[in-house]
Amino acid sequence: MKKTLLYISILALGLGLAACQYLSPGQNGQKSTPAGQQNGRDQVARPTTGRPKLAQEARLRAMAPAKTAGYHMIGHMPPPMAAQDRERYGQIDPNPVKAVAEHPVSTFSVDVDTGAYANVRRFLSQGRLPVKDAVRIEEMINYFSYNYPTPPNRKVPFAVSTEMAPCPWNPNTLLLRIGIKGYEIKRSERPAANLVFLLDVSGSMNSRHKLPLLKSAFGLLLKQLTARDRVSIVVYAGAAGLILEPTPGDQRGKIMAALQKLSAGGSTAGGAGIKLAYAVARQGFIKGGINRILLATDGDFNVGMVSFRALKDMIERQRKDGIELTTLGFGVGNYNERLMEQLADAGNGNYAYIDTLSEANKVLVTELNSTLFTIAKDVKVQIEFNPAVVAEYRLIGYENRMLKREDFANDKVDAGDIGAGHTVTALYEISLVGSKGLKLPPLRYGSQAKPDPAKAGELAFLKLRYKLPGQDKSKLIKIPLTKQMITASLDQSSEDFRFAAAVAAFGQLLRGGKYTGRFTYDQVLELARSGRGKDKFGYRGEFLRLVSLARGLSVK
Repeated sequence: MKKTLLYISILALGLGLAACQYLSPGQNGQKSTPAGQQNGRDQVARPTTGRPKLAQEARLRAMAPAKTAGYHMIGHMPPPMAAQDRERYGQIDPNPVKAVAEHPVSTFSVDVDTGAYANVRRFLSQGRLPVKDAVRIEEMINYFSYNYPTPPNRKVPFAVSTEMAPCPWNPNTLLLRIGIKGYEIKRSERPAANLVFLLDVSGSMNSRHKLPLLKSAFGLLLKQLTARDRVSIVVYAGAAGLILEPTPGDQRGKIMAALQKLSAGGSTAGGAGIKLAYAVARQGFIKGGINRILLATDGDFNVGMVSFRALKDMIERQRKDGIELTTLGFGVGNYNERLMEQLADAGNGNYAYIDTLSEANKVLVTELNSTLFTIAKDVKVQIEFNPAVVAEYRLIGYENRMLKREDFANDKVDAGDIGAGHTVTALYEISLVGSKGLKLPPLRYGSQAKPDPAKAGELAFLKLRYKLPGQDKSKLIKIPLTKQMITASLDQSSEDFRFAAAVAAFGQLLRGGKYTGRFTYDQVLELARSGRGKDKFGYRGEFLRLVSLARGLSVK
């Protein structure tokens, strides 16, 4: 009898120790994690070795809802692990002030991505300022549409307009705005679309901000499609697979049913998914139509082809087949924003960050034509400043879109694309010769160019190159910028000019305000209110709210 009681006591002690090992903090102060949920990702539970079989059975019992008194009490449960922030952003070094006498030419590729603005909004809505490299000022400016002149016909796919006025944060300099507006099409005029939904269903997407929002977002898109369109669905987790063959766009019930069946789990074989998506897109290719992959993910690739360079190279090779790639980012904590933006650039597409269903509606409903239908590709901007008139300049934003001077005329160099109805805005801060706004010290031996009497009235010469879809030879637009274009005061400038300037100032303040002097968030608000205009969708009003949030979060 005594031996039996002793055996039962030893067995109970073993069960208790095994259960406590699962429920209590682990070694080195780290908390134990349930099998299959390590690092926020589904894992295969590995068998424990070197323990008695009874101890292993006790551990499995501890993982199930236990009835043993004491182990469901709050005081015995380990506190939840704090979410580890593993978001990744490309490093951005702001464009410096350049002396025209030394660097008279500035060249860059247009950018119609908007992801940075929505991502900054997400940071501020969570009650924290964004990390500096998450703030790409050109994407914040181009998040908004502007009332620029439209092209008179479709022979030239976009119209170019310019405006100059005193700079809001430095009255001794000028702000030069270059605006581009693509022609618009009616929804009934949109070509048939062959769309491949490439969806990340890995364990990292198991969050209400990710897969559930993704399903709702694509549900909005489906309502815009017709029988002429085709939809395929490719998913990837530990492996890639085709879950929906090309299906007419008006069969929304069938497509939505396939979407609703998706659940998150496993690792992330993004490279394999992209390969399969391109194969499916080629199979359903519509000649003369829209052929595009819509990649929806948090960008957390960790299986297979995970090299950023390898992924980008593969997509660059694939775009030659006329299949474009749009990336839609979801989620927080492990978001790889750098990958999302660069893959879209490589795939001749655009990048957007979906933080709310309202943003999904903006990208996939309100702006569907500009999201899907490209009207001009490889659009490059080059401006040559007249050193006899302009002493210094600084391009605001576009740091990862800069091109070499010789790239402008090289039709083999890739650049940004413009969709139907897109507006593109670029801002330069410039200092005239002899003004008080100069930031660079004079050279010892001087480098002042001799003025050319024939061009004394020109500040700069603007050139744009673009290709029509399906063509490999670029076309050229030339526009001289003269002193007569300068508006005497900021109050006399257009509402769009003032609002774009306010967004540019806001972005610079979020990045530290290196060039904005004593300009404040209150002044950003005042400037934005003066340029708010009609604000049909309320986007500019929301901007005012974000500036107010940033102002409050910046108080030390």
